[in-house]
Amino acid sequence: MPKFKIETWGCQMNEYDSQKMVGLLKQNGFTQTESEEEAEVFILNTCSVREKAVHKIHSRVGVLKKRYGEGKIVGICGCVASQEGRALMEKIPYLKFVLGTRSTHLIAKAVNRAMNGLKFLDSNDHKIEMDAPVTFAERTGKTKAYISIIEGCDNFCTYCVVPFTRGREHSRPLSIILNEVRDAVENQGIHEIELLGQNVNSYDYEGKGFADVLEVVSNQPDVQRVRFLTSHPKDFNERLVRVIAAHDNICPTIHLPMQSGSDRILKKMGRQYTRSDYLDKIKMIRDILPECWISSDFIVGFPGEEESDFLDTMDVIQSVKYDNLFSFKYSPRPRTAALKLRDTLVSDSIASSRLSVLQHTQEQIQLNKHLAMINHVYPVLIESFSKKNPKRLTGRTEGNHVVHFEAGRAAQLIGSIVDVRIETVTMASLKARLL
Repeated sequence: MPKFKIETWGCQMNEYDSQKMVGLLKQNGFTQTESEEEAEVFILNTCSVREKAVHKIHSRVGVLKKRYGEGKIVGICGCVASQEGRALMEKIPYLKFVLGTRSTHLIAKAVNRAMNGLKFLDSNDHKIEMDAPVTFAERTGKTKAYISIIEGCDNFCTYCVVPFTRGREHSRPLSIILNEVRDAVENQGIHEIELLGQNVNSYDYEGKGFADVLEVVSNQPDVQRVRFLTSHPKDFNERLVRVIAAHDNICPTIHLPMQSGSDRILKKMGRQYTRSDYLDKIKMIRDILPECWISSDFIVGFPGEEESDFLDTMDVIQSVKYDNLFSFKYSPRPRTAALKLRDTLVSDSIASSRLSVLQHTQEQIQLNKHLAMINHVYPVLIESFSKKNPKRLTGRTEGNHVVHFEAGRAAQLIGSIVDVRIETVTMASLKARLL
């Protein structure tokens, strides 16, 4: 049978799309492999949120061409495919197919045509296909099921390319979402559900909002854990937090991207909230959920960012003390409004310096938080054997901390939730003892 290899860059939504493509290809007689040499078809599922990610994709295609000539079929899917479309075929004649983010259901057709010597391009907006039940996805690891509840974004933050690569917001029917949840739990033995969306809080289908979705999913039999990504602060509300507080199986973890601590920069970013609005919501979360783990995103070096703006960001980080942060230098993206700003661009050296300061500060905050966890007991969902030590298992706490520990019944425990006591920590992970 023809063998394929999928390489995935980017967010959880990209991972979910890859899982769908794997399932569809297997249904159509293809075999998945992780071996480059064995693979006849390479599928690069791409991210274009930052310029560096796009460069990596072009570099990867070049490596494959140099290594295998035209002996392999190579196709690009995902955000870069949506962003560049036909231009990709013109820039890289070696490519055999290009599929946008809303065309992944055509993967088998694209590969079959490529194997017959024909090229294939589709970056259209197939909204109807997004409502189809996804019970064929090949769930990686068999411990967590990603399930999309809303695709696209209508916020058009001035730095962000997502509305142009993922399209406008489209909420999926609640009945379809629940069918996917039940299939993952009943037929695949998965007990952790992660609900996905560029902005889950924007969910709106037949009068139901995101808090309704979260509540209904958490009430499904045998769903032991529920997570979600990502929330936009402008839509984040108290009802959602109270739903989390009312259900023990909803992980008290909230990712609430702030992007900047400066009101001046937030306005230029088009974020539609102020520093005060955001901090009020953090306080509300901690009043209702004192044990909640909170993470965020920040961008440094946005056009016009001055030292005082950066210090405002650092003040927020030191005040909130996030459990985890994802931080980046501003990256100009095609079609975004930030390209038209007349502000002075921040030099790469200054942006790099600011990013280093931010990340070093967060590392210390995170290490101190982890040190405070020593000798405490936490439930951990076991995901796999440790990559570095096959005698150890790796899992995650409700707060999404990575935990490593040894266990005699290792293979039998994967997919289950066990109690562990934290013994030693680093900034990035925890080591524990099974109880």
